[in-house]
Amino acid sequence: MSRTLDDATRLAIVLSHPTQYYSPWFRWIRAHTPITFRVFYLWDFGVAQNRDPHFGTSFEWDVDLLSGYEYEFLPNAARRPGAEQFFGFDNPGLTRQINEWRANAVLLFGYKWSSHMKVIAWATCAGIPMLFRGDSHLLGRGTPSIHVRIALRMLYSRFAAFLCVGEANRQYFEEFKVPARKLFFAPHSVDAELYSRENGAHVERARELRLQLGIESGKKVVLFAGKLIAAKQPTELLEAFVALDRPNTVLVFVGDGPEKESLLAKAAASGRNNVHFLPFANQSEMPSRYLIADIFTLPSRGVYETWGLAVNEAMHMGIPCLVSNRVGCQRDLVIAGETGWVFDALNPGAMGQVLALALQEISSPERYVALQQAVAKKISSYTYARTTEGLIGALASLRQEQR
Repeated sequence: MSRTLDDATRLAIVLSHPTQYYSPWFRWIRAHTPITFRVFYLWDFGVAQNRDPHFGTSFEWDVDLLSGYEYEFLPNAARRPGAEQFFGFDNPGLTRQINEWRANAVLLFGYKWSSHMKVIAWATCAGIPMLFRGDSHLLGRGTPSIHVRIALRMLYSRFAAFLCVGEANRQYFEEFKVPARKLFFAPHSVDAELYSRENGAHVERARELRLQLGIESGKKVVLFAGKLIAAKQPTELLEAFVALDRPNTVLVFVGDGPEKESLLAKAAASGRNNVHFLPFANQSEMPSRYLIADIFTLPSRGVYETWGLAVNEAMHMGIPCLVSNRVGCQRDLVIAGETGWVFDALNPGAMGQVLALALQEISSPERYVALQQAVAKKISSYTYARTTEGLIGALASLRQEQR
């Protein structure tokens, strides 16, 4: 029998594992809204020592991911837990626990895993409305096959509402015939308190980092921060930077991954002393890394770059960004000539050309101030408050459907 939403919503949120992006949002919801919810985690990655296959190292986040909201970890029976395979999330007790908590709505992040599909089947049979949050897009993917379109239209028809993170994501859902009345804008956002350029500790640490790297005052810094994997094009960025031969500029890589050894070798072979490498930085260390930069770049060509939350972080720190047109957030956040620069990921020479333009523009103090002002204005609406507005709107639509 269906559970009514008339009295009060009890929202079960199903998420793979605690993350540095969603945990602060959950805390914000608990502190600022009357929504009753519990997060059901399928894995302890991020709060226990686990190996990240892309970074190639084991770590746990150094920020609080679990306080300030209600949550529960479900035992995961998977031999190899993780998002790389369908059975990476296999939680036999999940639907029982959601049912015992007496949820009357479910918010699901993703669908490609065993536990997620079981929740979809259970909620459909129980008459419990489901909300969906994902950030997929079709940038660079071409037109989906007829088989994919049919399968995803059937799957998405089971959901009552969708939380869209941005324009490319909205267009993705529209491609699969999700009606407009079910789409609610709930943008990707990050912890603006952590990413504040007004924080004196961040500013001081950034100053120390520049001294540590030998970056002289007045030199312009291009920053790459993330997993050093081929899809993010760190090698192409290095080659484009070296080819420009700008002595008053510096390129800094922050991160680890399978491309690092090759990057180190290429940087050494170039004979330049203006390319630097910093290791993977945990969450509390990232604000100071952004503050050493004049430009942040995310040059990904991989279709998996569904959003690029590092762009949100950099923009909160006042840094204009250079991205490819395959990055999911580009249409929403990085407006060419206004908040940053955009290049065609499939044009071999475009990255270098646009990087040269960006460096030329920031050489003007007046132009850089204008860029920073535009960045601050654009990112100001990408907050937990705005994301929560979308969630509240979606929940309200469920009540209207039940009347």
